[in-house]
Amino acid sequence: MFLLMKSSLEGHNVEYHDWLFRCSQFASWMTILLVSNFSYWFHVFCNPILCFWWILKPVLEIPLLLTKFSSLEVITCLKESSSIFAEFMFGLFVIVVKAMHASNEEREFDSIEDPLLPRDSVANKNHIIDADWKFSSCFDLVTFKFVNLMMDLGVTKQLDFKDLVELPCDLMPSSCHHTLMRGWVAEQNKHNSNPSLFRAMCYAYGWPYLRLGLLKAINDCVGFISPLLLNKLIKFLQQGSGDVDGYFLALSLGFTSILKSFLDTQYTFRLGKLKLMLRSSIMIILYRKCLFISQAERSIFSDGEVQTFMSIDADRTANLCNSLHDVWSLPLQIGVALYLLYTQVSFAFVSGVAITILLIPVNKWISTMIASATEKMMKQKDERIRGAGELITYIRTLKMYSWEHLFTKRLMERRAMEVQHLSTRKYLDAWCVFFWATTPTLFSLFTFGVFALMGHSLSAATVFTCVALFNTLISPLNSFPWVINGLIDAMISSRRLSKYLSCPEHNSECEQSSGGRLNTYGPSPCLFESEVDAGANPKAIVFQNASCVWSSSYEVGNSVILDGISLDFPKGIFVAIIGEVGSGKSSLLNSILGEMHLIRGVIQACGSIAYVPQVPWIQSGSVRDNILFGKEYDARRYREVLQACALDIDISLMIGGDLAYIGEKGVNLSGGQRARLALARAVYCDSDIYLLDDILSAVDSQVACWILQRTILGPLMNQKTRVLCTHNVQAISSADMIVIMDRGHVKWAGMSANFLVSPYLATYVPNNSKFPSSQLLGKESMICASDELRSNVLLESGFVATSEEAQETAETEFRKEGRVELSVYKSYATFASWPVVFVICVSAFFMQASRNGNDLWLSHWVDNTTGTENTRFYLVILSIFGLVNSLFTLARAFSFSYGGLRAAVQVHTKLLNKLVDAPVHFFDQNPSGRILNRLSSDLYTLDDSLPFILNILLANFYSLLGIVVVLSYVQIIFLLLLFPLWYVYRKLQFYYRSTSRELRRLDSVSRSPIYSCFTETLDGSSTIRAFRKEEFFLARFMEHITLYQQTSYSERTASLWLSLRLQLLAAFVILFIAVMAVVGCRGNFPLSFGTPGLVGLALSYAAPVVSLLSSFLTSFTETEKEMVSVERVVEYMDIPQEGLQGSRSVHPEWPMQGQIEFEHVTLRYKPSLPAALNDVSFYIAAGMQVGVVGRTGAGKSSLLNALFRLTPICNGHILVDGVDVADISVRNLRGHFAVVPQSPFLFEGSLRENLDPSGMTTDEKIWEALQKCHIKAEIELAGGLDLPVKESGTSFSVGQWQLICLARAIVKSSKILCLDECTANVDTQTAMILQNTISNECKGMTVLTIAHRISTVLSMDEILILDHGNLVEQGNPQVLLKDEYSRFSSFARASTM
Repeated sequence: MFLLMKSSLEGHNVEYHDWLFRCSQFASWMTILLVSNFSYWFHVFCNPILCFWWILKPVLEIPLLLTKFSSLEVITCLKESSSIFAEFMFGLFVIVVKAMHASNEEREFDSIEDPLLPRDSVANKNHIIDADWKFSSCFDLVTFKFVNLMMDLGVTKQLDFKDLVELPCDLMPSSCHHTLMRGWVAEQNKHNSNPSLFRAMCYAYGWPYLRLGLLKAINDCVGFISPLLLNKLIKFLQQGSGDVDGYFLALSLGFTSILKSFLDTQYTFRLGKLKLMLRSSIMIILYRKCLFISQAERSIFSDGEVQTFMSIDADRTANLCNSLHDVWSLPLQIGVALYLLYTQVSFAFVSGVAITILLIPVNKWISTMIASATEKMMKQKDERIRGAGELITYIRTLKMYSWEHLFTKRLMERRAMEVQHLSTRKYLDAWCVFFWATTPTLFSLFTFGVFALMGHSLSAATVFTCVALFNTLISPLNSFPWVINGLIDAMISSRRLSKYLSCPEHNSECEQSSGGRLNTYGPSPCLFESEVDAGANPKAIVFQNASCVWSSSYEVGNSVILDGISLDFPKGIFVAIIGEVGSGKSSLLNSILGEMHLIRGVIQACGSIAYVPQVPWIQSGSVRDNILFGKEYDARRYREVLQACALDIDISLMIGGDLAYIGEKGVNLSGGQRARLALARAVYCDSDIYLLDDILSAVDSQVACWILQRTILGPLMNQKTRVLCTHNVQAISSADMIVIMDRGHVKWAGMSANFLVSPYLATYVPNNSKFPSSQLLGKESMICASDELRSNVLLESGFVATSEEAQETAETEFRKEGRVELSVYKSYATFASWPVVFVICVSAFFMQASRNGNDLWLSHWVDNTTGTENTRFYLVILSIFGLVNSLFTLARAFSFSYGGLRAAVQVHTKLLNKLVDAPVHFFDQNPSGRILNRLSSDLYTLDDSLPFILNILLANFYSLLGIVVVLSYVQIIFLLLLFPLWYVYRKLQFYYRSTSRELRRLDSVSRSPIYSCFTETLDGSSTIRAFRKEEFFLARFMEHITLYQQTSYSERTASLWLSLRLQLLAAFVILFIAVMAVVGCRGNFPLSFGTPGLVGLALSYAAPVVSLLSSFLTSFTETEKEMVSVERVVEYMDIPQEGLQGSRSVHPEWPMQGQIEFEHVTLRYKPSLPAALNDVSFYIAAGMQVGVVGRTGAGKSSLLNALFRLTPICNGHILVDGVDVADISVRNLRGHFAVVPQSPFLFEGSLRENLDPSGMTTDEKIWEALQKCHIKAEIELAGGLDLPVKESGTSFSVGQWQLICLARAIVKSSKILCLDECTANVDTQTAMILQNTISNECKGMTVLTIAHRISTVLSMDEILILDHGNLVEQGNPQVLLKDEYSRFSSFARASTM
């Protein structure tokens, strides 16, 4: 306006339209500047469409600027240049103000307020927020604007789950599960013999996936428009004409890139959604199968294998979404690119195709080898994860045996086998990468060489259009082998899952028959009850010639566990199942539950069932959650149940009462508390039938008396059908009906009155005179359960005061904040070896340099030759570049494979060593699923995905560096755009990375509860099925999946938010450089690009520059996400360690005498808790047999914890043969003691390995020990010392476990033998025989026995009585028995009632 006014005053004629244009422009600018402070009008004038127009307008005015330049008038050129520059700056200003305004509004309302919402409408804020999140506009979905709220929070604070993007309805796990479940049921009905999960997935998600294929095809086709436009544009630039066609081509090139950006991100977004739907539905259907498949059917799969299904195979199968479309899309892209090459160089491209075709059989052979290696690797991984789960689960017992190094060695052997197959796969992958990465270079060399040798002249348009097409070929060529590998992996995983999912499901009906099973989705009404009225048929449980095995229906020829069982249990009676160890008592209960495979006969049960297993299953959570087990809270019944199960005082002393957190498997409860908690769960359920598996053996005699009288015979259960497996004399005498089992047969069955006159009375009740009638027992039991007894010693000592383990609150998994620290990258480089890292970086650098040199040489060729002269010289140099590129590509591929493998091996070795050397307290605080997550998912990331993404990152970095260097060399104008572009790029990546790091950490944290819940459910699935709580646990698992789904969805949308913006930035750069190229080709423009070869090179390099920026940031962000796994693993390398080094070495035969002395020993499991052992002092002479007696939780097991240094003592000294155990390394100390722990432990392997893992004992000595423990006959019958022991010892009953563990202790021949409740789960007769064995065979050994049965300690030399962690009584049992006021005599009286 100033220049117009100056011209008017000087007398020049100024057109009215100039005045109108400039004044209106000035008025609009001032209006926008003035209203920018008013919220409503600001959004009207500064909406996204107008913001886009303010930037586009000055670009469209460039042709006007060029016409003014042709006049060569300085004032005119200055005026127009200033005008366009001012418009550009104004548009930039409006966009910046718009961004700042939106950001301020979001932060003012914690980044969740709708910026269009008036500030006086806060009352309706929450409703509008929900609407904004749920009903995003089409524009928001296309641009991913709905992610801005979460991204803004990610910059200002650490994200939490409540800050994540809300899940759409179609991504809710319940909806996904029902969709796939319908497909799987249809597949099972159609292909019953061999159902396929892949076909079920096609049935469920086939049509949406095919529609995505159409979008993929359109996207791929649009991608090939750019090379065609590039060819036209280069030809236009070579001609140098001033036609407007150049601007049309340049704008078309830019807008095509914009369209491609939106199509690409929308396809990826919708494919990602489908993948999430598939992954969640697979995980839920796997979990559901775990709930509904019986133990017999699941026996063909190890726990580690099933855990691998969830942790690895589910993700791999979901990756089919990526691979299937790529399988046809990538060849299509390659084919179209080859056709376009044909249009440029005629049949010369055939030479390049020949190279590709020659590599096809090579790559097919490599793919086959990779598939074979992957399948073998997955089998070894299953075994390793199973072994790792076994190690973590039984770490306490392993430490007592000092077997950590043996199990570590076993795991390392499995890991070595896994790494062997992994290395095969990785090196084959390296060859794959080499062949496909060098193909474009060889393609270029052969194509241009043949084209030149055919007599054609190379032009810039031909060469650089071909170079652009070669660049288009690089991505599909490099991706194709990975796609094939991913497809192979996914199909292998799909077949593995199909095999598991096709197993017959648990029969949830109350009737089973050998003729078939009914597969239902949940609890269903009892068939027997619905057919026959309860009054007409009073039978609760009926066996009709039933025979059962513990094997799957797929296996034949296995030994029958229960054979020809025929029994009738009337309703409302109390049935005692008795028999020797391994006679089939527990199997009888499991057959009622449907856990065994019924091969003959019928088993019927009428009514609901409650089940308490021999090894109580306790879920992590509060005490109340464990008791309610999904039922509604009834305060009155809840109090009655707590009192009946003797839990009320325990709970009153807990921190938090009944809301106190119980760790995984009840690690912070004593054995008796776990048993009574499981019983309380069953009683609260108020079922018709109660199946109780030896629940009285885990508690002392007085607590057993209370439970028997107040619970089993009390008002809460006396009208119910109760089936109890037991060795307890009081329980047998109270029963209405008694069943004697022997080697899987019913030896005798009848009413209690008939049992009194049967010949079996003397066998199972050694002292007939003390077997009273039911009526007499009732009276004496009332005395036993009197208030005096209850107030004295009935209830376990306070959970806080003397709990065997420290009470821990539920700890959420720790996650770091901010960026992944540089030390984590250094740690990974150290694991991979710094020299290898150096070789990788150098080879990658020279690989890229040779590729860029190849392109620059081509540019030089086309600029310096007009015909075919010197063709051979140029071809030789081009060949040298190709050869050098191939060599460095090979070096990079193999060095990367070697480095990744070395890091994987080093990390696993160090992590495993750190874990096995961690104190027991660490495993009590951290659920096994959380630890196993490090050894499975995180380690799999280090094995596979992290090296892969690091390779891509390095390639992108050097490609980007090479392009920037070449562009800066050949086109100086690019430098003007480079620094603003870098500034925008840097801000954008900082904004995104802040959120993406937190999202990956949240993703890892949300994944751990899934594995913990799955592992926990695997252990307790039979209990869940017995209570018919499958749907309750399925709903709880869905909550975990929902959280995991939400974090994954937020992570994917955030990634696409960045990808779209970077691709739009790339489109703008392409548009800018293309327009500048058209401008520069005009002779009157002061700036020139130089030779046509350099122009073509610049344009061919301009297209991928920002897409490479996008790829670089994506790969860098993905690397940072994957490095979170390294961060999590490194975090576990700093965990506390046990004192492995001792200040004193001992003789190999130590202890030679076996003296034990406690001097004022105080032990606390946590500094804030009272002492579990309080100033305990005693002396045990060499060769004495000492019993430790006390209520459950009185501190008995804490004595062993202190002696074995499982928990460090706070005060005092423990001396063994005069040597302070604190001065000896823990492994050396534990290795010199023999122990039979409270929880018997058998690992998978042969029986000989279980009895003597070190292999130092002869078979004769082992058989002798088995003979002493009275289990030799059973072992010989089962198959001898080479008998394979199944996982967790499921080949044997719990009683047989304990006998084998006792034999193991005898084999060790230590001077000190510690027995922790070793006769708790064996019958009375066997217990007496074992006690005689210990007395006779362990002479000269110091035996420390923790016992509940008073009869066990009567013959011992001395007893110690503990209460509340204090030693309250000590002396000879016979002397104390005569003192009617002693604690021991009161115990003895209670035990004989």
